[in-house]
Amino acid sequence: MSGAAAGYGTGVQPVVSSRSPFSRSVRRLDHVFAHSAVAGVIGAIVGGFVGALAIAGFPEAWEVAFSTIASAITLVMVFVLHHAQRREQAATQLKLDELVRALPQADDHYVHLQAAQDDELRELEQRHIDHHQATRAE
Repeated sequence: MSGAAAGYGTGVQPVVSSRSPFSRSVRRLDHVFAHSAVAGVIGAIVGGFVGALAIAGFPEAWEVAFSTIASAITLVMVFVLHHAQRREQAATQLKLDELVRALPQADDHYVHLQAAQDDELRELEQRHIDHHQATRAE
């Protein structure tokens, strides 16, 4: 199978950007926060803060500070997780593309399908459904 037939040289842009220092830092954050021990530590910190709030009489300034910090951390983590998942998804997609290219009977139209136009996606999906229905009818 030629490079053009496999989806190369067709203007498809790579999904995975270069491994910049920022990207490496975000991946490290993802790996650190993926451990179950981190959830326990954060739970203990939140529990301690709620306890300190109760002892101090729930000062409004503390509540606002806690809310602001929690919101900021949540926003950052959403982007960290999105970045990490996008990289993992791109790597998985490349592996699947390689498997499709390796099978002689495979339809190479499915390689780089994520970059296809909506009409092409619908057409290939309908072909896939028709094939499965024909296979079940036999």
